[in-house]
Amino acid sequence: MWDHLVRTDPNFIADNTNGDISANSYELYKRDVEMLKELGVSIYRFSISWPRILPYGRADYINPYGIAYYNALIDELLANGITPFITIYHWDLPQNLSEQGGWLNEDLVEIFGDFARVLYENFGDRVKHWSTINEPYIHCFHGYVTAIHPPRVYLPGTGFYECGRQILLAHARAYHIYQNEFKWQGGQIGIVLNMGWGYPATNSTDDAEAVLDYFAFHLGQYMDPIFTEQGNYPQRFIDRIANKSAAQGFQISRLRPFNEQQVDYIRGSADFLALNHYTSDIVYRNASVIGMYAVPSLNDDAGFGTYKDPSWPSSEHGPGFYNLLVYIKETYNNPTIYVTENGFSSSTGLNDDGRVQYYRNYLSALSDAISAGVNVQGYCAWSLMDNFEWGLGYTQRFGLYEVNITDPNRKRTPKKSAFVYKEIIRSRVIDWEYDPDPYAQSSKAVSLQKYASLTSFVLILRTIFGIVLNN
Repeated sequence: MWDHLVRTDPNFIADNTNGDISANSYELYKRDVEMLKELGVSIYRFSISWPRILPYGRADYINPYGIAYYNALIDELLANGITPFITIYHWDLPQNLSEQGGWLNEDLVEIFGDFARVLYENFGDRVKHWSTINEPYIHCFHGYVTAIHPPRVYLPGTGFYECGRQILLAHARAYHIYQNEFKWQGGQIGIVLNMGWGYPATNSTDDAEAVLDYFAFHLGQYMDPIFTEQGNYPQRFIDRIANKSAAQGFQISRLRPFNEQQVDYIRGSADFLALNHYTSDIVYRNASVIGMYAVPSLNDDAGFGTYKDPSWPSSEHGPGFYNLLVYIKETYNNPTIYVTENGFSSSTGLNDDGRVQYYRNYLSALSDAISAGVNVQGYCAWSLMDNFEWGLGYTQRFGLYEVNITDPNRKRTPKKSAFVYKEIIRSRVIDWEYDPDPYAQSSKAVSLQKYASLTSFVLILRTIFGIVLNN
């Protein structure tokens, strides 16, 4: 459905580009693996393209070329001692399934399960870490509330909740298929959830309540049904939507409830949490929020506003990351966590000092969280290479390596952050004084010149800052 968008409305992308080739990992996967090996990472996180495997969406036709590509990539990783860590779905729904209602269609729960089964059957003998769905909150929010991502259906008062409901059920179906049919493969199943950290704007009761709703409407909507003993949505999430719906004249809540069987089906359906984190927010609730949002809508239901503290340099606010990790530990019985995205966007250029500072600060916060007993088993930088950043095209660059998108060969050049991160991986220490010159380094005949592309990569933290983790 993203391919469909960029062809039918190319002006919707900030720089009128598309993701047809992007960093071209399809042809350069062996270089991807070379770079992973040279950097010293032990796990590679990547996603499977649903339409590449099932061009018509359903499992009645499997594309052998898609299977062959991922087999080649997985085998190349394993041959180099790198463990594949796969995300099954990262927003690229086949267009025909989108036209059949997408995540508003209950049939997609079964269809997604069939897709997952195809992947387990073809790759599960070698892949032992599976994440079902990437960032359902963002996927549903931008698909149905802001409508800036496909399917661009503006249903802010119902579409967001229905999308999230089907995704939870689809995730659980993929989990149970694995448990019932493929557990002998010895793998684990998780889900990728995104979350920031929320600070109350003041010491008022209203702002304290707003922070509770910030967590309930973001992380809690997905974490509570899966990772709590009671299951189901957070009660304050249920109550606020029901109360708002009643006040708006609806006979029933716009949040369709799960029945008891569905609650049981979703509860406990993850072996780990894959967590994406980028930043923190100041959260408030006061008179200015009244009338701020469309009615009915998710934002009006939640009833809070957010902003960034202008005193926070965007590259330096790591404490929120620590707070979030400890919150998850204390709220959800310390689940196994893989941090699957954490990163910083910038424009072009190799001297990305902001990104260097970002990773140093956030890895320091992560170390503190590990010391506090948070069960973090791995960390991912987002991302090694500049890539097609959805509606922003190539205007925002998250990569440790700059990609020349206009070069047919997609030349990759390491930024300063690449050298700094490589040294952190090598030493398992944050050296705050290390200040490599990316221009000088790039001109040397060193292994780091073996450029590669990938979506994100993972450093398993075996020993970092004196903390030992078991894998």
